[in-house]
Amino acid sequence: MSSSRCSAPRAIHALRTPLSTAALLSWALRRVWPPAAALGLCAASTVAAAAPASVPSPRADSAATEPLAEPSGEAATTGDALPLIETRAAAAQDVPVGTGSHLGLTERETPASVERITRATLETRGDALVIDAVSRATGISALPHPGNGGSALGARGFTDSGSVMQLYDGVRPYGALGVTYPFDTWAVDHIDVLRGPASVIYGEGAIGGVVNVVPKKPTQTPIENEVQLGIGTEGTARAAFGSGGAVNDRLSYRFDVSGNRSNNWVDAGDSRNLSISGALRFRVNRDVAVTLSHAQGWQHPMRYFGTPLIAGRFDPSTFSRNYNVGDALISYRDSWTTLGAEWRLGDGVSLNSTVYYMRSDRHWRNAEYYTWLPGTSLVERSAYTEILHEQRQVGNVTTLKADGRVFGMDNLFSAGVEMNHTTFQHTNNSGDPASSVVGIYGGDPGGFLNPDGTAPAYRTQANQYAFFAEDRLALNTRWSVVTGLRYDHANVGRIGLRDDGTAPLRVVFAHTGWRIGTVYDVLPTVSVYAQVSSAADPLGTILMLSPNAARYPQATGRQIEVGVKQTFLGGRGDWTLAFYEIVKRNLLSADPADPTQVMPVGRQSSRGVEASVGMALANDWRVDANLALLRARYDDFVDSSGGAAVSRAGNVPTDVPQQLANVWVSWRFAPQWTSTAGLRYVGRRFADNANTLSMGSYATVDASVAWRWRPDTTVTARVYNLFDKRYAQTAYYNATQWLLGNDRRVELVLDHRF
Repeated sequence: MSSSRCSAPRAIHALRTPLSTAALLSWALRRVWPPAAALGLCAASTVAAAAPASVPSPRADSAATEPLAEPSGEAATTGDALPLIETRAAAAQDVPVGTGSHLGLTERETPASVERITRATLETRGDALVIDAVSRATGISALPHPGNGGSALGARGFTDSGSVMQLYDGVRPYGALGVTYPFDTWAVDHIDVLRGPASVIYGEGAIGGVVNVVPKKPTQTPIENEVQLGIGTEGTARAAFGSGGAVNDRLSYRFDVSGNRSNNWVDAGDSRNLSISGALRFRVNRDVAVTLSHAQGWQHPMRYFGTPLIAGRFDPSTFSRNYNVGDALISYRDSWTTLGAEWRLGDGVSLNSTVYYMRSDRHWRNAEYYTWLPGTSLVERSAYTEILHEQRQVGNVTTLKADGRVFGMDNLFSAGVEMNHTTFQHTNNSGDPASSVVGIYGGDPGGFLNPDGTAPAYRTQANQYAFFAEDRLALNTRWSVVTGLRYDHANVGRIGLRDDGTAPLRVVFAHTGWRIGTVYDVLPTVSVYAQVSSAADPLGTILMLSPNAARYPQATGRQIEVGVKQTFLGGRGDWTLAFYEIVKRNLLSADPADPTQVMPVGRQSSRGVEASVGMALANDWRVDANLALLRARYDDFVDSSGGAAVSRAGNVPTDVPQQLANVWVSWRFAPQWTSTAGLRYVGRRFADNANTLSMGSYATVDASVAWRWRPDTTVTARVYNLFDKRYAQTAYYNATQWLLGNDRRVELVLDHRF
């Protein structure tokens, strides 16, 4: 479509249509970014212009005098005909999304980009891993490798756990290197994704965004059991069981267990995991309920650290090779125990408090760096590394929420406190300089070399507390203002456990984050919003803070965002459009000549546009799509190359794709049959600060066919990466060593409820 089809007069004429705001924003985007003409935004707006009647926007707490609400769950349809499995709930923008605020606001009422991945979405797409499910959300990329626990994400030009926070049921593992639980989607009720700075809600470490994985919970519904069995190529197998419901009118429960194993696509690439979770909810009386839950996971992921470049490029003959040692080990063991209380203090006033204990033990023993020796058919293996992490965290999050009136206007207010005590012990083998060689095309993998042994290196203790408050003031029935403020304070101490003369380290971090936003309902189905927010990120991993990094202040950032959200087709469709700019200052980057040292980055920024649309067409079709385009840059960064200082200003940060897109189509082509197809596109990324090593863009296609054999039984055949695309998913700490994504995999899955 040419840009002339989206002229200013046409956009102005659209002021008389329900899509006036969308048309103006679309026209503005084309004016500032000509390539947007290829996106077909005008066409999308024109199609949606038939948007009909208004959809009410119920308040999350509209019935303050009613008994304490039960946790919501997504019950599966068990009718005779296979239903169209919707990947976004009808009128999804009017469902409360807790991750965007402590106020219980809906997606439409939140002046930010918020998205919910529902249980129905997870089942339709067949994503067994949390990271796969999350990376299909708008603007979210995955960059997993063993060094970050296989869980790192990127959003809006910023990457890893220091910029994209991950939560489990609203609670964060503090200062973790990588989040290794939850990993399986079987026990997940939904996943909320908030893009952009979220320090005002969750504290430092969320400039790029926040991902909150919410598990299935006890509900006052009849007891239902579910089982899933799956087999697939490459020795893949899966088994899962779940049960939940009401024991009586006061007590309800939830229990889930799931396990997976696979040989995967590389030599010695076997993996296995097991996840168990359970919860009991007791309603003390009409106003008080308590919930006790415990979750535990064990993982032995692939002992795969990637493939070295041969003469600066990928050699297809190495794609299935694993260059790790024969006795390599990667093991994660995690557990979460929580006790939560909900108390309705009076009309419109409620208190929620959660006490938790988190434990994580991680163990790596591998040869991690692989380098091709030019002129030979050999690969040198170095960085023989053994590391053990022991992390323990106990904490509490308490929030008070009040719904009332201020100067005659409706007002929602919340305030709370968060505190945690975390201990962390790091054990390693002192960076042993051992090395060996192995053939490019295979050979004896040998064993792990560790002549000096492994011993505890240091212990870190962190005491953190925070105070936060939010407010939503409805100036009238259409216009609201949402504000937030949070103060964070962390006292971090580190002591060495070896007689090497390392002095104890103590650092105090403090920061006040804030957000000011506004939402205006142009029509009952159309809202525009704007916000300005401030955030802070830690300098790397707080619990592994080095003396070198401790010399620098926290990185700080600010975001400006404007957008529009609309529900149309009587609630069967919705779309969003957001423009943003984020500027982050005082970052740190690893020194490529010495990964144990860091270099300051004066300023890094990103600006972009994100769009999503989902609609049910007739009764048998559903289409969901999202797109993210951004310009991410180092604005002030002097790097070291060959011992000389080199400016990287204008370069793209590593592992940041500047284009991301996802499309999903569901079609019920017969009463008992539904087919789905999904495309994921990830743009080019760079593996080094100099932008000389380019990981090419890629697109993969997944497809499935589901047959409702009986009202309570479904059989699904799925193909992942249908066209067997081979692509680099991310680079390791060694920039010339890239990790491949999954190859083609076929699975057959049986789901049964009883």
